[in-house]
Amino acid sequence: MIRNYVLAISGIPVQLAGLAAVALPWLIPGFVPVTFWLVMLTVAISAALALLVRAPLTFIERHRCWSVLGIDIPRQPAAPGGSLSGRTRASLRSEATWRQLGYHLVIGPIMAMGGLLVLAMLAGGIELAASYGYSRLPGQSGDALAASPKAQAVATLAGVALLLLSPGAAALVAWLDRTAMTALLGPSRSLELERRVETLAQSRAGVLDAADAERRRIERDLHDGAQQRLVSLALNLGIARESLTDLPDEARQVIAAAHDEAKEALTELRNLVRGLHPAVLEDRGLDAALSGIAARAPLPVRLSVQMKERASPTVEAVAYFVVSECLTNIARHAEARHAAIDVRRDGRWLHVQVTDDGVGGADPACGSGLASLAQRARSVDGSLRIESPPGGPTVVTVELPCES
Repeated sequence: MIRNYVLAISGIPVQLAGLAAVALPWLIPGFVPVTFWLVMLTVAISAALALLVRAPLTFIERHRCWSVLGIDIPRQPAAPGGSLSGRTRASLRSEATWRQLGYHLVIGPIMAMGGLLVLAMLAGGIELAASYGYSRLPGQSGDALAASPKAQAVATLAGVALLLLSPGAAALVAWLDRTAMTALLGPSRSLELERRVETLAQSRAGVLDAADAERRRIERDLHDGAQQRLVSLALNLGIARESLTDLPDEARQVIAAAHDEAKEALTELRNLVRGLHPAVLEDRGLDAALSGIAARAPLPVRLSVQMKERASPTVEAVAYFVVSECLTNIARHAEARHAAIDVRRDGRWLHVQVTDDGVGGADPACGSGLASLAQRARSVDGSLRIESPPGGPTVVTVELPCES
């Protein structure tokens, strides 16, 4: 309740300051604009004063709202433009400027009248409620003592009523003022949504970069740790298999089986490491990494990569895994004889196209992994398009925004 009183009353001088600045040129003693040009000059001066006081008054109102209610009204972004005239033109074209002027010149004075009403209710209520006791103090005039008891009772009741109604009036004025300040002095709904979308996009990019960095760390740890130990184990078992010829057949069979298991585990671990994040992608780029998966494909693959400069690591990883999954789908479902991969960077976009001459009919809704590819492309604000008529050919086109 106290906050409502403070907000309603403390805003009176600030909320009247904008209107006072506009009226100031018209109140100069002895100055009467009687000609058209004097009127226009006075109007221009009033408009200039309104623009000058807009920013400091907005700052004061934002600080008042924060200090009294704990509500932070976000600041408007600074107007672009290097020179003073450029910033002025940008400010005049800004929606925020006119919303702030609307508050300081229209809504603010109305809220000030409400604050004055609350102040009058408090002062009048205290004076009327205390009038009976005040009239009985020693040294008061006979007129005050001569007032009828009925009039004194009515005055006291009126004062009490004003005091009881003042919290509701203060709450109403404070709510209206808070709503107006939030709507007019803060960013507009569209700007707030744009800022929120930008923040979410930055957060998502950070999460994707962190996830990609974590995959690279796991790949390095597996490559330098578990994979090297498996290589050493397989090598030692191979040496034992070839050199220990005087062992019983059962022991030799156990060593041979362990050697084969170690080689299979090593192969699976290499595939796992390659699926996490191939080291060649980070070391030599997308061209070399795609050459590797094209060479390992179970069907002939034509590869064409045209990139004068590399994309960001996250975008390269998305492109690599999209192509890898497409080749896996072609080998499993397409019954194709040939496939082609075309990668091209055009300005800010990386275009990836995977084509096969298979049976076609690829549908993301059938669980072929294409839906996850589209989701992976959208994770970096990219897009995926599939053209796969029955009988083929199937063309998967991916467009990814890339930054150097």
